[in-house]
Amino acid sequence: MSGGSAYAVRLGLQRGWTEFTQSLRAVQDQAGYLVLAALTVGYLWVNRADPVEGTSLLYPTVALPGILAGLVAYSAVFNTAFVLAMEREDGTLLRHRALPSGMRGYVTGQVALQSLNLVPTLLVVLVPSALLFDGAVPGSAGGWLTVGWVLALGLLATLPLGMVLGSVVPDAQKVGLWGLLPLVGVTAISGVFFPVQALWGWVQAVAQLFPVYWIGLGLRSAFLPDAAAAVELGGSWRTGTTVLVLTAWAVASLLAAPVVLRRMTRRQSGSQVAAARDTAGQWIR
Repeated sequence: MSGGSAYAVRLGLQRGWTEFTQSLRAVQDQAGYLVLAALTVGYLWVNRADPVEGTSLLYPTVALPGILAGLVAYSAVFNTAFVLAMEREDGTLLRHRALPSGMRGYVTGQVALQSLNLVPTLLVVLVPSALLFDGAVPGSAGGWLTVGWVLALGLLATLPLGMVLGSVVPDAQKVGLWGLLPLVGVTAISGVFFPVQALWGWVQAVAQLFPVYWIGLGLRSAFLPDAAAAVELGGSWRTGTTVLVLTAWAVASLLAAPVVLRRMTRRQSGSQVAAARDTAGQWIR
């Protein structure tokens, strides 16, 4: 890496950290974390006594890993896409493009920011769950190590997808239609709200094409006892397949994201930014 690129990466990491600390101090973001914790933990609490068919486990223990997988996908894909689309419209991307290695620094900053944002998102769910539900979190160092590599691979597989989405949507208002609805659909069939085994065979096959299912499966292998693997598809945790699928998604999306970003920034101009601002202003009014 050249000196200019290394400097851009350092600036990107600094920008990501600065925006993350600002977010932690923002009242609206703090309220968002509290609402997330209340809704998620409340949902698990209401179903705390429900047994999961085919196991000796209760619903919160089995559901928590899938919910965490859904939060990873939402944060990495939707949040990243929305921020990128907004900063495309307000001229931030255009300004970065004019700087030496500016896009490298921008992408580094976004990766750092969205990765850091995931930490409090997961903590506000994990901490109360650990206190309220017996056996809800991994009880060994090996389990937490598995959580670490699954989250790392999951972010690599999904963060670039958010950048691609944010580059191709017409404007930030369309991120919900283009990204959120499909993401909710994929998450719904990936074992987050109910076991994927209860779905039709063709739906199970579709779910396994996307990284959300594999992130959830990897997290369940860390959170649940080995005996719980018997009710999974294939009757095992399929750790090797999880690594291969998430790695394949990571490689494909990491190769695609820079190409899409470069094409998007080449087409962008000052007049387009001004027009986007006018449109956004009319929408707000």
